[in-house]
Amino acid sequence: MEAHKNPDYLRSLSRALEDFRDALVEFLELHMTHDGPGAVGRGLAPAVFALDNADPEEIERRSAKVSRAAGRAAAVTPLTGIQVNVQGVGVIDPIVNWQSMTRPKPLVEPKELLHTCDYALGHLEGLILQAEAEMPPTVGAEAMHPTVWGASKRLWRDRHYRQAVTAAAEAVVQMVKNRTGRNDVAETSLWQETFADRAPQPGKPRLRWPGDPADNHVKNMNAGLRNFAPGVQMTIRNSSTHQLQELDEQAALERLSTLSLLARWVDECDLLEASAQSTD
Repeated sequence: MEAHKNPDYLRSLSRALEDFRDALVEFLELHMTHDGPGAVGRGLAPAVFALDNADPEEIERRSAKVSRAAGRAAAVTPLTGIQVNVQGVGVIDPIVNWQSMTRPKPLVEPKELLHTCDYALGHLEGLILQAEAEMPPTVGAEAMHPTVWGASKRLWRDRHYRQAVTAAAEAVVQMVKNRTGRNDVAETSLWQETFADRAPQPGKPRLRWPGDPADNHVKNMNAGLRNFAPGVQMTIRNSSTHQLQELDEQAALERLSTLSLLARWVDECDLLEASAQSTD
């Protein structure tokens, strides 16, 4: 199945775009905007200026967060057609060029970029509905989460089932590394820290099931993921990597299904990050 017709892939892009928009809003909290019809030098001066009391290190941290999120959301632009034609420059990607708002002659302005994100999110919702309506019924390995199936399909079709499971497990770990921006801990520790029942710390974001933390369902999901995710890493990824015994198709399919379920839950979780001032 082509990625742009896969509802799960489109939902992943929508989540990436939401993360970008949220990160941009956080970045703008430390800035004042220079816009509106009466703004002096509008179009020549930067569209945003740092507040006098804003911590430069915190600005840099939030800027890096927006840039990472922009990279994850880069595929949104060609899918939704949100390119912008800038006079004297040509057609640009407003997400990739978000940082120009901090420089002279900005290519994008905050309000317009936020409105563009909202439009693109709506467009993605429509694409998801269309993809779901047009998608033929599927069962088995090909119906797995796109991260899992994308990493394993070639090995799976060649009947290298153990290697397919290993590749899928590595892809799910990389998915979490990309989401959290962490490459500083071993994989099992990454899962343990990502779902830890502690507040996020600088450089140590957490994934949390969406909803009211006091709700029993939300509590159960967070507590379950805290144990389930590291367990999947140890029982599926580690065993498939270190044991040379081949898996039969059924055993491999069950492992892929577990990895797929974990990947879908990771997609649904909210990313919580701490400010640079937070301490352990």
